[in-house]
Amino acid sequence: MINAKTFETEMLNLIDNLYESQEENLEKAAQMFADCIENDGVIHMFGSGHSVGMGIDIKNREGAMIPIHIMETTDFVTKGNVPLEVFKDKTNVFERRPDVADKLYNLYDIRKEDIFVVISNSGINGVVIDIASLAKKNGHKVIIVTSMKHTLAEESRHPSGKKLYEFGDLVIDNCGPHGDALIQTDGIAKVCSVSSICNNLIAQSIAARTCEILDKDGYELPILTADKEYNERMMKKYGGRI
Repeated sequence: MINAKTFETEMLNLIDNLYESQEENLEKAAQMFADCIENDGVIHMFGSGHSVGMGIDIKNREGAMIPIHIMETTDFVTKGNVPLEVFKDKTNVFERRPDVADKLYNLYDIRKEDIFVVISNSGINGVVIDIASLAKKNGHKVIIVTSMKHTLAEESRHPSGKKLYEFGDLVIDNCGPHGDALIQTDGIAKVCSVSSICNNLIAQSIAARTCEILDKDGYELPILTADKEYNERMMKKYGGRI
């Protein structure tokens, strides 16, 4: 029988598995974040669809790290002069196209000290793979967040035949199930998609450990606070990069 308790039990088990299996990778990611920030870099985060939520969860609110930049596919329309009807074309889904990453990348002020986090539950669509590939080509460290159960069960939609995780300097498995939905019903359907929960736990865990490292190193924490002057000074440091 499906009920809230079932979800609670299954979700807590998944979270335990995530922290147990990904502890080393979360530590490595936090160190990469800290190194980037201490070198005056910015963390660029890109995910299409629901995956963009991972970046949103650790940006623009009290306690959030300031040097986070979210790359959004909607920027193609708002900044890149892509017609809305092209962006919303349901017969040629924009996020699955393999030839748009250069245009998106060039919309931003990206510098050599910056790193990338590319998020996709399936890890098989064109634009996320191309962003990761392009970032590596340009000399940036790339962290991938994906569901290994999902991505290994699917065929790549990219012309290269490769999947997103193959482009990561570091790969974090969000440990979600194939298809994303967690709870089996009595019929063919499953309910309760969990990738957003898992990704946000990953994001906040990395943020917490990053701040711990920065504090130990004696580096002024670049986070949003209740102090307006502090925030303005920190924001000014990163100019139009975030």
